[in-house]
Amino acid sequence: MLETFAALIAASLNSGTPLLIAALGLLINERAGVLNLGAEGMMLVAAIVGFAVAHQTQSPLLGFAAGAVAGMLMASLFAWLALVLATNQVATGLALSIFGGGLSAFIGQSFVGQALAGGAHGVPYLAQIPFFGTALFRQHPVVYCGLALCAAITWFLYRSRAGLVLRAVGESPAAAHALGYPVRQIRYGALLFSGACCGIAGAYLSLVYTPMWVEGLVAGRGWIALALTTFATWRPARVLLGALLFGSVTILQFHFQAIGIAIPSQILAMLPYLATIAVLVLISRNPDWIRLNMPASLGKPFRPDAS
Repeated sequence: MLETFAALIAASLNSGTPLLIAALGLLINERAGVLNLGAEGMMLVAAIVGFAVAHQTQSPLLGFAAGAVAGMLMASLFAWLALVLATNQVATGLALSIFGGGLSAFIGQSFVGQALAGGAHGVPYLAQIPFFGTALFRQHPVVYCGLALCAAITWFLYRSRAGLVLRAVGESPAAAHALGYPVRQIRYGALLFSGACCGIAGAYLSLVYTPMWVEGLVAGRGWIALALTTFATWRPARVLLGALLFGSVTILQFHFQAIGIAIPSQILAMLPYLATIAVLVLISRNPDWIRLNMPASLGKPFRPDAS
């Protein structure tokens, strides 16, 4: 029984990691006042680029690097449209997501159904500890990097001057500009960081979680990551809790099937998305709470020459 529970914890960490990393990146650009709904497209492009590079070079590290670069390039496209041309951020993000879905399908035509060789991972010595070794210390290194990233972003936002400036830009870009801070460059940097995080999350799905490529591999996780930032009221620690929650819900469908619970597989596959809708409905019942925590300039374009 304990080993089964430990395996569930380990699987939840594995499933929640791409959500955590992508949501942390999105949290940074939203804290800077930019709303990017293109996470799904960025993750899809990064997933196929990372898979293709790893497949050809047999180097997962190069695959993750390629995924991060692909995510940053997609974010740069969004930044040029939304920050330079001042297009509507909602429409631009949706277009980026649709574009990413089509581009990933085109690039991945020759890789459909191909797989990468898996491997054992874990922390030496700690992985042998009963229960805790199975539950916590047999994960891919990116899982631990995601946890460290959560702690680092928490420190950055609330303990560093740069984090204070980033939050100021998200609250009042005009006031930050008047104080001499380069609002557009700060937002561009936040978008690049977000793109890299979404890229690593997408690459994790195709290199570790699956590990193979099929069209639509991300399967809505980009949208769940976007919902996570709202669910967490733009706080990194709550993003971590939310990612573990949604990761657990995703894994439960496989656990139910394994123990023979007679529920149609289609309904079980819907669980993560039903949980997302339920959470959004619950938090939407108190709009004042969301408004109190949401960056004041989120989704609003800013032109320095017009301030």
